[in-house]
Amino acid sequence: MTSLSHALPPTARRLGAVAGLAAASLLGLATAASAHVTVNPKTAEQGTYAKVAFRVPNERDNASTTKLVVYLPADRPLSSVSVRPVPGWTVKAEKTKLATPIKTEGGEQTEAVTKITWSGGKIDPGTFQEFDVSMGRLPTDTGELMFKADQTYSNGEVVKWDQPPAAEGAAEPEHPAPVLKLLPKGQQSAVGLTAATKADSAATVSADDGTARLLGGVGIAVGVLGIAVGGYGVTRARSRS
Repeated sequence: MTSLSHALPPTARRLGAVAGLAAASLLGLATAASAHVTVNPKTAEQGTYAKVAFRVPNERDNASTTKLVVYLPADRPLSSVSVRPVPGWTVKAEKTKLATPIKTEGGEQTEAVTKITWSGGKIDPGTFQEFDVSMGRLPTDTGELMFKADQTYSNGEVVKWDQPPAAEGAAEPEHPAPVLKLLPKGQQSAVGLTAATKADSAATVSADDGTARLLGGVGIAVGVLGIAVGGYGVTRARSRS
């Protein structure tokens, strides 16, 4: 007795193969869209000091993340930058000589941290790590700060998260850089922080929901196509008998 797959004509088998490839492709797109290096929280108040966390998910199944390099904007240098130790990781903050000194309460500052490197640790597949940085004062002449980042894997691969954010309504770039939105002074009070946290959580839920809907749609589409292919094969088999 031959199996159903062998009984199916070549056309039906090709349809089934296409369905499988389509499902795999869509699953891959869903995974890629949901994981990249980000800065959290996503907003802070202009002219203040803030603690942010660079959240780094491991996107590979066969390698671990072993190094992260974050570049602070040199065109808007920050007078104060400090890092929180991460167990198992070594951190190094590098300063750059400034073309224009920063005016601070203590006078003029001629150097500023523009690069932070974490190394020696490991982020295994399916996990993420957060790297905390305290920084300030945040500039008052821009609505955002972009932090380019390099993520290095144990297999030698380096992923550069350095693409500017997409314009409203446009598709997200493949490797977006972490961006901290800067709100005018007074807009991010304690209540605002709570609202921002809720909004961030809602955005996460929305993203998860979108991924779930995509995966559900893939399952339904594949199921319908599978039924059609099966029905087609059974009809052909009966017509031959």
